[in-house]
Amino acid sequence: MGKVVLDVSVSVDGFTAGPNVRDAEPMGDGGESLHEWMAGAGAGAGPAGEVDAAVRREVDAGVGATVIGRRTFDLGLGPWGGTPWPGVPSFVVTHRVRQDLLGDNGGTFAFDGLEAAVRRAAKAAGEKNVIVLGADVARQLLSAGLLDEVRLHLVPVLLGGGTPLFAGERGELIAEGEPVAGTVTHLRFRVARARNQAS
Repeated sequence: MGKVVLDVSVSVDGFTAGPNVRDAEPMGDGGESLHEWMAGAGAGAGPAGEVDAAVRREVDAGVGATVIGRRTFDLGLGPWGGTPWPGVPSFVVTHRVRQDLLGDNGGTFAFDGLEAAVRRAAKAAGEKNVIVLGADVARQLLSAGLLDEVRLHLVPVLLGGGTPLFAGERGELIAEGEPVAGTVTHLRFRVARARNQAS
């Protein structure tokens, strides 16, 4: 069985998006800098860029389904052109349930409450991972004991404000493996006492 994994780029000052998130700037002011390592920054970055590219390939290869916050869905649908990964089923956490939506890239969005979305995503993912998108839904999953792993891509930028990661939620993270240094620093943690870790 795969894991429920938050895989997120974060600024050194702890933000997953910049200030003033809006339709025209879904990542907020300056927030797109958090994703430059994914989008070809490696082409001119030499060996460090190759490290980033390998991390990205590993993430992409492990995705079996996604769980997405409603706000992230609303802002991301246009830029994604469908589901975040083509053909991958995505489950939007919302109180405003609606009919499934087929993305332009072959993936389907389903809409459900938190626990049902995670359960359905895990079933759809099979042996692969459920990737979590959205700081608010990540906080909810951590609070509910439904988050297994946190993978941070620490970007050397200070956004000065924006969407904070976990917004004050408390939890214990246990380092898994060594940090991997590319143009950003890639960190992996197991969430202590998460549902898959319970004895």
